[in-house]
Amino acid sequence: MSMREPSATRSACWSEERAERQLRSLELFGMRFGLDRMRAMMSEMGEPEHTFDAIHVLGTNGKSSTTRMIAAILARHGLRTASYTSPHLVEYRERVEIGERKLQAEDFAAAVQHAAAAAARVEATLAPDDRVTQFEELTAAAVWAIARERVDVAAIEAGLGGRYDATSVVPAKVTVLTNVALEHTRWLGSTITEIAEEKLAVVPPKGVLALGAELEADALRVAERVARERDARIVRADLERALPPLRAGGVFQRANFALARAAAEAYLEQTHPDRLRGSEHERALRDAAAETEVAGRFEVISNDPLTILDGAHNPAAVDVLADSLGDVLGGRPLTLVMGVLEDKDAESMLARLLPLCERAWFTQPNSERARPPAALAKLAVEMGFDRVSCEPQPDSALLAAQRFAKRRGGAVLATGSVYLAGDLFAGLRARARRAPVTVPERSARA
Repeated sequence: MSMREPSATRSACWSEERAERQLRSLELFGMRFGLDRMRAMMSEMGEPEHTFDAIHVLGTNGKSSTTRMIAAILARHGLRTASYTSPHLVEYRERVEIGERKLQAEDFAAAVQHAAAAAARVEATLAPDDRVTQFEELTAAAVWAIARERVDVAAIEAGLGGRYDATSVVPAKVTVLTNVALEHTRWLGSTITEIAEEKLAVVPPKGVLALGAELEADALRVAERVARERDARIVRADLERALPPLRAGGVFQRANFALARAAAEAYLEQTHPDRLRGSEHERALRDAAAETEVAGRFEVISNDPLTILDGAHNPAAVDVLADSLGDVLGGRPLTLVMGVLEDKDAESMLARLLPLCERAWFTQPNSERARPPAALAKLAVEMGFDRVSCEPQPDSALLAAQRFAKRRGGAVLATGSVYLAGDLFAGLRARARRAPVTVPERSARA
């Protein structure tokens, strides 16, 4: 392997806590477009992006689920797999999984330490006002860690976009587009067509492009044109083809698994066509579907009362979430716990959810970009829904909503932000440490 190992001795290695502090310290630098910094870091680290095959997953919603499902399917075909997703729920290292297990703490710390050293060398060559971003450093650490594990193939989730996304330095055997909705319009464009153009700019010549079964018409037109221009082959997810039962909750996961199957099969056709023959392939699909958990996506975190946690954070995600509720509520009244970030379309999300609810608690995710609960409550009242309460602490809001729902024989839905999901998982862990019960370790399978 040509990638460079860190020169630090074992006694000088960072702890996971120090690695987390390093990454958090980069939050204030925000986003900076361009791939020059990322390419320079890859060069400094010995070009780890060329040591494994990759499947690059783009889109607005469903990326994390699809990414993990791709890795799960390929793992059950006998390949050593990895996945890189974002954001995390509780710990940064949840974003990197090797063989469907999150990266070990010491390996995560070593990767961040190595990436930080590379970033410092790169920054010494940059203009004074130019800096490596948090996502670039974290992506560089992930790529280096994946390469160090000598995996066969990694499913890599893009961040916001495609063209200038840090993940785009990893050459992909298959490019995947889940869907396209209006989000991050400040950076990606103000129409579906513009956003699709930005995301699909990474499709390589003569590559394979896997498209979601429910891709928007404008995005599909862009995809078909890009494929023609680059002589790329399109494969489509097929919802008409029988799907095995899924462990992941929510009807929307059917579309994600169908796309993951199409992408995994496209990769195997290129690299291991023999593994698509016979009953072994169908068995691998069944096992992946039955065993793949997706934490924070339509996840039942309590049955007394029924409590569903979902990281939906935009109107398109809330729409598919709402469509899944009828299958599990069984006529029970619904109580909402919601927290969102300032840059999200809270009004459209509330317009979809409030008609389904009898009461709402508004809270505040642990983020500087969180919208104050009082602002959400005011918006709900202006929309004609006045059965609202405000509780800034997410865990307290959830407990209050659960007490109310239990008295009513109802259910609770907590949603609005991945950050909120992470806060609530952290609360579950804290309560588990204080009480003689066991809460399973969460690995952010989102």
